[in-house]
Amino acid sequence: MLSPPKTLPIEIIENLHGHTIIDPYRWLETGETPAVQEWTAQQNAHCRALLDAFPHREYLREQVTRCAQLGAISTPSVYGGKYFWTKRSGLQNQAVLYVREILSGPDRVLVDPNTLSEHGTVTLDWWFPSPDGTKVAIGLSDNGSELSTLSILDVATRHYLPDTIPDTRFASLAWMPDGHGFYYTRYPGRGTRPTGQEHYHRWIYFHRLGTDFETDPVIFGPSRKPEEYFHVQVSPSGRYVLVTASRTFDYQDLYLLDLRSDSGFVPIVENINASFFGEIVGDSLLIRTNWNAPRFCLMKVKLSELKAPWSMVVRQSSSVLTSFAVTHGQFVVCSYLTRAQSELRVFDLESAFTISVPVPKHSTITTLSAKWDSAEVFFSLTSFAIPTTIYRFEIEKQSLDVFAQIESMVDPASYVVKQVNFPSLDQIPVTMFIVHRKHLKFNGMSPTILTGYGGFNISRTPEFLGSFLTLLDAGAVYALPNIRGGGEYGEDWHKAGMLSRKQNGFDDFLCAAEYLIQHQYTCPEKLAIQGGSNGGLLVGAALTQRPDLFRAVVCQVPLLDMLRYHHFLIARTWIPEYGCAEDRDAFQWLMAYSPYHHVTPITPYPAVLLMTAESDTRVDPLHARKMAARLQAATSSGYPILLRVESQAGHGVGKPTIKRIEESVDVLSFLTAQLGISL
Repeated sequence: MLSPPKTLPIEIIENLHGHTIIDPYRWLETGETPAVQEWTAQQNAHCRALLDAFPHREYLREQVTRCAQLGAISTPSVYGGKYFWTKRSGLQNQAVLYVREILSGPDRVLVDPNTLSEHGTVTLDWWFPSPDGTKVAIGLSDNGSELSTLSILDVATRHYLPDTIPDTRFASLAWMPDGHGFYYTRYPGRGTRPTGQEHYHRWIYFHRLGTDFETDPVIFGPSRKPEEYFHVQVSPSGRYVLVTASRTFDYQDLYLLDLRSDSGFVPIVENINASFFGEIVGDSLLIRTNWNAPRFCLMKVKLSELKAPWSMVVRQSSSVLTSFAVTHGQFVVCSYLTRAQSELRVFDLESAFTISVPVPKHSTITTLSAKWDSAEVFFSLTSFAIPTTIYRFEIEKQSLDVFAQIESMVDPASYVVKQVNFPSLDQIPVTMFIVHRKHLKFNGMSPTILTGYGGFNISRTPEFLGSFLTLLDAGAVYALPNIRGGGEYGEDWHKAGMLSRKQNGFDDFLCAAEYLIQHQYTCPEKLAIQGGSNGGLLVGAALTQRPDLFRAVVCQVPLLDMLRYHHFLIARTWIPEYGCAEDRDAFQWLMAYSPYHHVTPITPYPAVLLMTAESDTRVDPLHARKMAARLQAATSSGYPILLRVESQAGHGVGKPTIKRIEESVDVLSFLTAQLGISL
């Protein structure tokens, strides 16, 4: 086997809270230096030499390409009677924004990012139609950077208005009812933020069409902490402005501005450690919250009586209330998770009558869309062997129709989906989905891919496996446990896997692997793990804590140096989830699991494919670079440790289809070769 490039260790020694920390590869943190760029080029060449030599790559490319040709669709939003939605057809690199003038009418192209760059790297990050549907604000960025520039498009003519606003990454935008202006979020002017805080200070401004954005008044933000994120909403009447200030990913404050009053922003919720998401409905505010309700409930308060006690609209149940939408003035449509599977229920606010909308087993509602003054609800549904289908539900008729679906040659009946329970290390029960080809016989030797996430209250639920089905067709097994740190079972489940309890999620994941082995699905020589972002941290921790348990690891856009992660890009926003090594107590638990610091010399590590991207503005590529160098120096197994660094790409959002195909081919080639899958 080809040996990886040699990496020069240059030790940095520092003392943290009385502990000596030795970092031999800190010089790899600065990706712009010629030395690091040359090192990265050598690593990429080494990775390509091994992956390109796999004999079945062309077959895998055919399968991945066929899957990519299925395309993608999004749930429509209705503004001014028009239906706005995105579609990616065939091998288009980027999704296209369409408008449909009437429900049964044809789709008309509004924004096609594929025409804006030679290599398909310009992406549509977000879009916000005006209430009457005559204009749409869009955000475009390049190379996966997500550093959007805002433009305004006239829907009828497809002509752009003169207004252009930079630095609108992760924009929240709310139009005034007359369509002549909007509230929006952006960074202050470049060069105005302190060094090291370039990715923070995202404030709310007001822009009136036809004016210079540099004169836009700041509405909310300068007095808040730099890491906070804001969401803005305007009531249909145009009287009220609602601001959601996210102090963390889980804790929000709510403020209301009455434009007919000079009292400024009035706090609705402030400094309560709970989640609050509000939607203005008529003269009231509906609030989804886990305040004293870890699985969430829905409450209501009148905008004119904010000090009055809130009334309960939908009580907490045994399921997790994940989202809601109001339609026809009196119906609340609620999406739930029950054992990590979606349910849809409709509540009549006037009569308390409840309707259950039939949803297939082992499926996920990914998006719910409705307007409070409309009678129709849209939601998208997917499952492991079923790509996205968008349904339209009419409340009064109780009719459920398909609005659009991705046509697939996959036969869902060819696959078995089961959900099992297993005890974690502390005997807490954990659920796990297991998917495999029908009639597969188990003797403990099936190649198996185990994946997970376990963080930020994000739920991992059934989703279309796409190109992974190629491996299942060849006899592989796919497993997805719902580990602690995620949101599958509410806020208590999330809290049980964050901060000082982060190890619980790792234990859940390792016990999932043990379950698969004990129940004769697979064995360590046939078991691979895969995860990205926080899931990359997950598989990095599993790799360093139990290298004997796995044969291969795919670690994508990961966090791995948990003592220094908070110094880079937007990572200070994650301190409430992980903690910060500058704090003595947090240092103890971060040091206990930080994957980079637990790589042990002369250890037989499994094969590892580390994947990152140059333009990632969320998780800095330095994590993958440093981990690759340390693993390559430490491993004694002879299995490859590969680093794949993508150019003109970021954390994953907006990645062109052609790059997604090549990435998938590399992942499948790596897994197939390491697990001995016969194609």
